[in-house]
Amino acid sequence: HQPMYILLSNLSFIDICFTSTTVPKMLVNLQTQSKVITYKDCVTQIYFFILFAGLDVFLLTVMAYDRFVAICHPLHYMVIMNPQLCGLLVLVPWIICILNSLLHSLMALRLSFCTDLEIPHFFCELNQLIQLACSDTFLNNMVMYFVTVLLGGGSLAGILYSYSKILFSIRGMSSAHGKYKAFSTCASHLSVVSLFYCTSLGVYLSSAATHSSHSSATASVMYTVVTPMLNPVIYGIK
Repeated sequence: HQPMYILLSNLSFIDICFTSTTVPKMLVNLQTQSKVITYKDCVTQIYFFILFAGLDVFLLTVMAYDRFVAICHPLHYMVIMNPQLCGLLVLVPWIICILNSLLHSLMALRLSFCTDLEIPHFFCELNQLIQLACSDTFLNNMVMYFVTVLLGGGSLAGILYSYSKILFSIRGMSSAHGKYKAFSTCASHLSVVSLFYCTSLGVYLSSAATHSSHSSATASVMYTVVTPMLNPVIYGIK
């Protein structure tokens, strides 16, 4: 019933859903040697991928705030992180991400495409789909980049702020045991955050530099499959 475990159970559920949007279809494609997907299924996959990827980002931010409260305000932890606030910190990201993924999916539906399209990826990624459109994609690109910077950048800023406060708090501790205990408290979360952001940022920065869709698809396996798989291992060891 502790807040951290409530958040961990939600992270586990989101990771299962996140991988379930891409991995089953990928395995079917490998087994049947058929890489066909209907337009309706493609847009549905985009919707759920954006939904659970966004939830992953938001929940990691919420967990960073939880670690900030646990280390910087330990005596008030149970008062601040009460069940009502925990429920709110889980519910609000769900609402934001549902609306965000709905916005992108509806904007994708307004695009017109030529027949027999080939997406150079192992799942329907929004950016790849927009690039294949025959109609004007300026508005779609602007919304996609704006929302990514706003939500992704805001979440990353929240994580960095929380850990800067945690770092200053640890530096102010006099005993080595206290510092070790404080660091071990947030080590698992820090590992997961680093893994998720480094792999996802690495994918898009490398694809932007090389313009190779094949290398981008290969690297995407890191944050869509490998990272969610390692999360339970990291927290399981903890």
